[in-house]
Amino acid sequence: MKPWQHFLTITRHRHAVLAGCFRVGLYWQGLTHDLSKYSPVEFWNGAKYFQGTRSPNVAEREDRGYSLAWMHHKGRNRHHFEYWTDIDPRTRRYGPVPMPRKYLVEMAMDRRAACMIYQGKNYTDASALEYFLKSKDRIEMHPQTQRELEYILTMLRDAGEAETFRYLRESVLKGKPFPWEEVTPA
Repeated sequence: MKPWQHFLTITRHRHAVLAGCFRVGLYWQGLTHDLSKYSPVEFWNGAKYFQGTRSPNVAEREDRGYSLAWMHHKGRNRHHFEYWTDIDPRTRRYGPVPMPRKYLVEMAMDRRAACMIYQGKNYTDASALEYFLKSKDRIEMHPQTQRELEYILTMLRDAGEAETFRYLRESVLKGKPFPWEEVTPA
């Protein structure tokens, strides 16, 4: 059990997300990001499986075959694409639905911050995209959300934080179309 190290890690992560969210104008999301990580089921499982270089949920999943902490977390935090599933009225099966933009942006901040915390001095603006691309083919994210997230993380890699955060603040969060959604006049 490593409760102090886990507490410091999740708090550093929250503060990194808060700083990013504040820079793009998502004040409420920044303030409330990942508060469920301090709940007993998430905190104590995180402390038990803490390693410092990856999510304790992965280690818990390897040990138990599932992660109680993750199941609790994803059901309470709208910045995770796994939260955004529902029953399709046509197929009557569960499937992903598009994420609202404010949660999409928070998800990008979350992924950036997780890479910053776990990679430390090895973090670069390409880290979040690289991590995303490793799992892209195995996850069940709505195609629209996946395309938007990949575009944002690619912009972070290619244009850097300042330009990406400006784009998120001035375009994405204002509901402006992504480049592929641009309508050309007839």
